Amino acid sequence: MKLKSLMLAASMLAIGGAALADGHAGKLKVGMITTLSGGGAGLGIDVRDGFMLAVKQSGNENIEVVIEDDQRKPDVAVQLADKMIQSEKVDVMTGIIWSNLAMAVVPAATAQGKFYLSPNAGPSALAGKGCHQNYFNVAWQNDNLHEAAGAYANSAGMKNSFILAPNYPAGVDALTGYKRQYSGELAGELLTKLGQTDYAAELAQIRASGADSVFFFLPGGMGISFLKQYAESGIDLPVVGPAFSFDQGILQAVGAAALGVKNTSQWNKDIDNPTNAAFVESFQAEYGRLPSLYASQGFDTANLLLSAMAKADVADADAFRAALKAADFNSTRGEFAFGSNHHPVQDIYVREVVQEGDVFTNKIIGLALDNHADVYAADCKM
Repeated sequence: MKLKSLMLAASMLAIGGAALADGHAGKLKVGMITTLSGGGAGLGIDVRDGFMLAVKQSGNENIEVVIEDDQRKPDVAVQLADKMIQSEKVDVMTGIIWSNLAMAVVPAATAQGKFYLSPNAGPSALAGKGCHQNYFNVAWQNDNLHEAAGAYANSAGMKNSFILAPNYPAGVDALTGYKRQYSGELAGELLTKLGQTDYAAELAQIRASGADSVFFFLPGGMGISFLKQYAESGIDLPVVGPAFSFDQGILQAVGAAALGVKNTSQWNKDIDNPTNAAFVESFQAEYGRLPSLYASQGFDTANLLLSAMAKADVADADAFRAALKAADFNSTRGEFAFGSNHHPVQDIYVREVVQEGDVFTNKIIGLALDNHADVYAADCKM
């Protein structure tokens, strides 16, 4: 069912302090623009479902969430953002999956005084010189999981990688991140078409390249297509990539072809802390499926927002911003903190694709990068 507007109501502990003079009285309206149709729909659905699960569990009657489908189109996302800001009068925006859509929406939203909490997209342009005091990324900076993949490739003895990613901001960041940590040679480097599903030409280049390994970032349906075609190609090279290409929804579509593949992530269902264990159990009970990386990010984003609401009224922008920066919530990842550019400083793990009964999933096998921050923070002047 397409969600247009959803308000979850239940009793709530009173927020300390008197209501502000403008009558806002602690209420907050969220505009969620995410991808709910087309090839990337699974990612947006998981972000939405994780976010709404946290809101439901909070019992907070003072938060309203308006949800719209961007159809993975920048022009649609811009139109929806304008409507949410001008007509819906939202206080906070969230939800965008794709970095090209984030670049079309986030700068305009923050320039109009709105807070933006990213549950996924983390383009480098918004982490460095283009950072903003009202922009918080609750997932990562785009390069991070790819940097971890490069670090893992070194430890695994990979010395001649063929690398590829889609030609959009996150794809460029992916290859940049991998090369930043990877110390070997490159057998080839490709930027593919965003939304591409036929990789015959790319696989032919990989086969002829002399590579000893393949790194790829192809989220959503792109990753499903590539992995299936890679398995059918007979190319016998180890594959490494970020979690985006080996996440829960993708693995069920790819099946046994992904078994044994190593990938990097800041989250997995087996991270051992009470918040994560409760999240995995409650998400599965609520939606009848295991949560994905994207669901965990939606859940954490909502809980960050709720923690700020418990400390400050959004109408007091300075106080609310400080409450967000404090990140005083229990994350599915365990320890969570923002760096100086409002991007996470966090551990990034190596996972392996395994089969548990009839389900293909991931397990953590090691740590790729410890307490890792992005390189762009030095250029952020806030």
